[in-house]
This record gives sequence, structure tokens and C-alpha cells, in this order.
Amino acid sequence: MDKDIRKIRKSIEQRKKSRGRAPDSTKKQLLSLSPEPEERHGYYPVYTGSGELEGKGSPAARIAVKGILSVMLFFGTALVWQVDSDALQKPKEWTNQALTDEFPFARANMWYKQAFGRPLSLSPNPVAEVDQSQSMALPVNGNITETFDANGTGIMIEPGETSNVSTIKEGVVIFAGNDKETNKTVTVQHADGSVSSYGNLSSIDVHLYQFISASQAVGSFTPSSESEMVYFSIEKNDDYIDPVQVIQVDELP
Repeated sequence: MDKDIRKIRKSIEQRKKSRGRAPDSTKKQLLSLSPEPEERHGYYPVYTGSGELEGKGSPAARIAVKGILSVMLFFGTALVWQVDSDALQKPKEWTNQALTDEFPFARANMWYKQAFGRPLSLSPNPVAEVDQSQSMALPVNGNITETFDANGTGIMIEPGETSNVSTIKEGVVIFAGNDKETNKTVTVQHADGSVSSYGNLSSIDVHLYQFISASQAVGSFTPSSESEMVYFSIEKNDDYIDPVQVIQVDELP
């Protein structure tokens, strides 16, 4: 009788042990199978040969994707221009404007100054602050020998001696080089959307996309047998403006 009772008790103890909690090692294994937060949100680690973990999308893969997107954009733009459809007329106009219009650097520079209290400078020499309330003057001292009515686009100024040619107000240089009509020429874009040009220069002292202040020299002029006059013009909204109408001129021919 006692033997039977002991056997029953042993079998009960064995069943209790078999139903007990899992060892710590088993628990750790079960916990390790649960997904990490990154995995739950779609990020899966990649195991490299060095034993380190890296996210999906290597630098080479990202560059390849950008290259494919750029090619698709290029061919998409080409397709827009090749297909003759009324539905694509608006995209054509937008593309043409984006490719031909000059970026408003001067206006962006003015916004930067208002937002951060100092001018935007892309060169090691910052633009000097000047009093913009001063009235504009001709870019070079001299006599106006050819008026706007006679020239059609600007005026011609005869300095009579070697002189610096200065911009009428602050802006950004959008052209600095040889023009087929006015030879060495500097064109400056201003914050109000206007553009001023200074031609027939003997030398150019500024570079493309340089921010310049009002009355800053853009070049110099030395009279010669080839040229005795400086060309000066103002353009706004694709129309030329008579500089004499916007600049105080003491003397007219």
C-alpha cells in the first residue's frame, strides 16, 4: 500500500516538473525570435562578411537609383518636346521658361540679407555694405555722346580719360566676357528685376555670379582708336529703358 502511494507521488512530481517553466536559455531563445522595432517598420538588417550590420541600400545602389531617375527625367523632357499635342503645350512652356530664364540671384541675395542680417557671399571677399539710399549716378564720368533715342538700347558715354566703370546699384554679375556688339561687357542683375550692362570696357574686374555692391567697379576703360565711348544700358521686363530717365544726369549733349 505504501509502495503504491509513493509511486503515485513520484509520478505526480514528475508531471509537475515536466509542466514547469522553461529554463532561462530557452526563454532567451524565444525572446530573440521577436521582431525588433526596425524590422516591424520595414527595415531589415543586412549581415556583412565583417560581422557588422548595415541597412538596405548601399551608397552604390542609391547612386544607381538617382542615375536611373535622372535618365528618366531627361528622356521624359525630350519626349515632351517631340510629341506635338495640345495637352503638352503647357509643360513645353514651363520647360522652356525653366531652361532659359536667369535665376533671380539678386532677389535671393536681398532675401538672405533680410533674413540673416548680412549679404550672401560666394567668394572669400565679402560684399561691403554701402548706403543704398544714395541716388544713382552714371557708371562713369563723361559726356553722353549718343542718346537712347539714337542708340535704341542704351547710351554711349565718352570719359575722355582712363576711368573706372562702376555698377549703378548692388546686384549679381550674370555675364562677364566678350559680346559681339559691345566687346568686353559686364551685365549685372538687380533685386528689382532690372539688368544693367556696361560695354566697350578695356578690362573686366569681376567674375560670373559675383555679388557686387552699388558703385563697385566692374572694370576700367581707356580711350583708344578702336573705342572712345562706354556703352551703358538698363533693361527691365524684356524692355530697354532710357538710363537718363532713371539716373540723375547733370549734362546732356
